[in-house]
Amino acid sequence: MALQIIRNNIVCVEADAIVNTANPAAGVGRGVDQAIYEAAGWDRLLEARKKIGAMSPGEAAWTPAFDLRAKYIIHTVGPAWRGGSFGERETVAECYRNSLKLASELGCESIAFPLIATGTYGFPKDEALRIAMAEISSFLLGNEMEVLLVVYDKESFEVSGKLFSDIKSFIGDREARYDALYRSYSSIETSGRDMAETSSRVSSLPSRRRRVHGIFKRKKKAEERTLMEEAPPIEEDYDLLADEDSATCKASCPSPSYVPAFPTEEASLDERLKHLDKTFQQYLFMLIDRRGMTDPEVYRKANIDRKHFSKIRSNAEYTPSKKTALALAIALELNIDETRDLLARAGLALSPSMMSDRIIEYCIETSNYDIYEINCILFKYDQPTLGA
Repeated sequence: MALQIIRNNIVCVEADAIVNTANPAAGVGRGVDQAIYEAAGWDRLLEARKKIGAMSPGEAAWTPAFDLRAKYIIHTVGPAWRGGSFGERETVAECYRNSLKLASELGCESIAFPLIATGTYGFPKDEALRIAMAEISSFLLGNEMEVLLVVYDKESFEVSGKLFSDIKSFIGDREARYDALYRSYSSIETSGRDMAETSSRVSSLPSRRRRVHGIFKRKKKAEERTLMEEAPPIEEDYDLLADEDSATCKASCPSPSYVPAFPTEEASLDERLKHLDKTFQQYLFMLIDRRGMTDPEVYRKANIDRKHFSKIRSNAEYTPSKKTALALAIALELNIDETRDLLARAGLALSPSMMSDRIIEYCIETSNYDIYEINCILFKYDQPTLGA
């Protein structure tokens, strides 16, 4: 995976380069700086750091990593937060940009960052995260490197409160839509019956989908009773069912004019197997060609490393994990129906009972196809991030 967000102590992370939020003077600071000195070996690291000398905000330099599980420590100096009017945001961006450039020059294949300047320097965490994602994603568009963003604890990780309010509202709205649908159509057969009896019977149904399916059965019975009593027919607005479940219900309750997919009911299994559609791999590369995208554009937008994407390209029988399939759907900017189709070709589906799937539905329906921002949201909710 090109970019991963992990919860850990950065001194315990294994990577070619570990980024340290350094003291501008050739001395030991607090927070991450002190922790890295203690883990790497105080005396040797301090001696190497003194050879660099004083550093300016935004600058990056390296020393050996000594006792850390890394080859290099990249030291960068973040700004003290003074309200944002003194170029603090630009300086933080320079810290990430210069550290990534230096890691590339050193031949690093992996690098681990803390959220720069969010500790003792007081830089707002949500803004620091936004800047980190922008600089890292920009770098990864033209470079191959595994980047780890290391978060020490959950309280250190913040994203816009409005965004999370929107997601909660979206999830709540979806629940309300199912409930409203159920209440609207359960009224078809409540006339002249005991409400308590009806509520008890309907509440025993195993799922919302079966509730909606049952609507059509109750509609049919109501119409039959109406005809027998020579009463006006019951009119219902089927447009109320214009959502993902209505298509399922209508497909599972065909009209008499329904034409089967095969010529006769006696069609053999062999005949049916001749009608298989495109595999996941075939369909994926058809979509890529239709959108005129190159392989690097796709795997970078999907947060997938080049080697893994090459495996997808070369293996006709490739079956993805769900997080990889969803990452590719995001990279191709598929709508929700196209996403479901792509998943189905790998035997996968979006689940209305999974928090991660609801978050991804929200992002797709609001046209948010930034894989890094989506992963930030998933991480905040303790859900698996996308990519491979």
